[in-house]
Amino acid sequence: MAAKKKKKSKAKGPVELIISKSRTKGAVKKSNVSSDFYGALDVAVRGMIASAEGRAVANGRKTLRPQDI
Repeated sequence: MAAKKKKKSKAKGPVELIISKSRTKGAVKKSNVSSDFYGALDVAVRGMIASAEGRAVANGRKTLRPQDI
């Protein structure tokens, strides 16, 4: 009996958000949240992570620390 191979689908669809919509909405106290806000927040967070990663690598580390933000 031959082993089945797992399909690795890497479809180039929309990128999954790394932020949580429900937690973001829960953090907002006095305003509504537009659907466009989540995408903009996700882009900002990804930029912050990339910047922090660059700083850590420049300092010879593989671990991101709070001071990298």
